Amino acid sequence: MSERQRIDVWLFRARFAKTRAAAARLITEGGVRLVHDGVPRRLEKPSVEVAAGDVLLFPQRGEVVAIRVEALGPRRGPPVEARALYSELDAETLA
Repeated sequence: MSERQRIDVWLFRARFAKTRAAAARLITEGGVRLVHDGVPRRLEKPSVEVAAGDVLLFPQRGEVVAIRVEALGPRRGPPVEARALYSELDAETLA
């Protein structure tokens, strides 16, 4: 499956950022790490694309959050819809 989505759009639609600009700022400040096919890397551009199965690590409310992308969001919907886009992981085991 080759479906992919920009990371800033995904963070916005999954409700981890209030705006796409806020998501882009988080990425450009070096706060987001992507694990794709077992290879971790720090993201520097909001145009990087994510796919289902990728793992993201980023700061949220003073803690490091680790999530697995389960689906790509077609829109920014209600919180219940947004929670279906990811599953939470233990950040300490991934660090």
